[in-house]
Amino acid sequence: MARRIVIIGGGAAGPKTAAKLRREDPDSIIEMYTEEQFVSYSACGLPYFIGGVIPAMEELLVRSPEEFNKHGIKVFLGKKAVRIDVDKQSVLLQNTDNSELEEVFYDILVLATGARPYLPPIENINFKNVYTLRKLQDGVNIKNKMKESKVVTLVGFGYIAIELLEAFIQNGLYVNIINPHEHLMNVFDDDIAIKIQDYIMKRDGDKIRLYNSDYAVRFDGKNGNASKVITQNGFEFNTDFIVVCAGVIPNSEIAIDAGLKSGLKNTIWVNSHLKTSAPRIYAVGDCCEKHHIVTNRPCWLPLGSTANKEGRCAAINIANDNCDFEGVLGAAVSRYFDFTVAMTGITEREAKQSGYDVITSTVTKEDRAGYMPKAAEITLKLIVDANAREILGVQGIGTGEAEKRVSTATIAIQESIKIDEFMSIDLPYAPPFSTAIDPLLNAVQIINDKLNNTNR
Repeated sequence: MARRIVIIGGGAAGPKTAAKLRREDPDSIIEMYTEEQFVSYSACGLPYFIGGVIPAMEELLVRSPEEFNKHGIKVFLGKKAVRIDVDKQSVLLQNTDNSELEEVFYDILVLATGARPYLPPIENINFKNVYTLRKLQDGVNIKNKMKESKVVTLVGFGYIAIELLEAFIQNGLYVNIINPHEHLMNVFDDDIAIKIQDYIMKRDGDKIRLYNSDYAVRFDGKNGNASKVITQNGFEFNTDFIVVCAGVIPNSEIAIDAGLKSGLKNTIWVNSHLKTSAPRIYAVGDCCEKHHIVTNRPCWLPLGSTANKEGRCAAINIANDNCDFEGVLGAAVSRYFDFTVAMTGITEREAKQSGYDVITSTVTKEDRAGYMPKAAEITLKLIVDANAREILGVQGIGTGEAEKRVSTATIAIQESIKIDEFMSIDLPYAPPFSTAIDPLLNAVQIINDKLNNTNR
């Protein structure tokens, strides 16, 4: 008899699991349930839909329910999972339209429940014009509100916020930013974050009011809409709407309530095969714990690229049980107009907290031969373990091609390539693409010189 494989969640990891599993196992019954009215879409593209780079929301839809059905994958929209019974091997689902309950049974269960925006303890945060950005409808709501507004407030500032800032500035809005850290983009080391903030403020400082080291404590307004923001440091200012970008939290409650082992930050614990502590249950994507390749410790880095890779690996394991998901480095990239921000591995701050003997180098150079028309400046920072002589992390920013240097470094970190070995890597060179000695190699050479200097 064919196995019944039930997948809960239709964002990134769930659909990837379903699609790969169908290729690996053509005979199983595959069912995917999501509480949303859409399935298999790119949430990462939402800021660019809001900004107008992507003209239609439909372009973010990767695959429709009808396309899944053609391949024998049944998709059920508007079905929220409310309880798992591990002993009965069943999931209780609630119809989001009429609240009717339905119990479905599984042979294999895959939890791809994702994460949801974190809402800080701000008074009146539930006003109608206070938004978060996670789902397609969120993007539609923010875009519609943006078109009738002049001033927006961003609460928090990470990857989503920097992309939203671009969208809002691009559409002529004035932007207030309330940021709890000393500099914008605190995910980077301070010396790099300062450069990111300086670029943003130099380019658009006349349209941005920045409140660093501060918190929103109350929203005031009338008729259910916020019109004023009050901060912890005593600032008050008007706004037409607010977007909270304060991070996300895993949707893990249904698993933990069922007795599954929890991981770091209330995630769902999984092993390298994406199996949970309960038999016949897997977890993939933003809801589950990760393993950090550099620190060799549990972590939680909710990224779309990771969700897709985990979905693929889980599908292979459900079919054949021969895929090890080694872990993550947290490689990430974003932009502010023509300014790239990218990183991989751990920061200098994290490395010191983890007890490494840290040595760093920072290089600012043009990304290709200076006489080429498109030559532009980039800054690269390398964080290295002085004892093992291995790269722990790299941060790259600038108007040039910083991200491809970070991508190269990602491979070096994952393969534990030592600085001495990296020195001899034969990176390609031509004037339109690089300098004769690539900026990344230049940063490595500086590290090598420091390591070989006993007086460092």
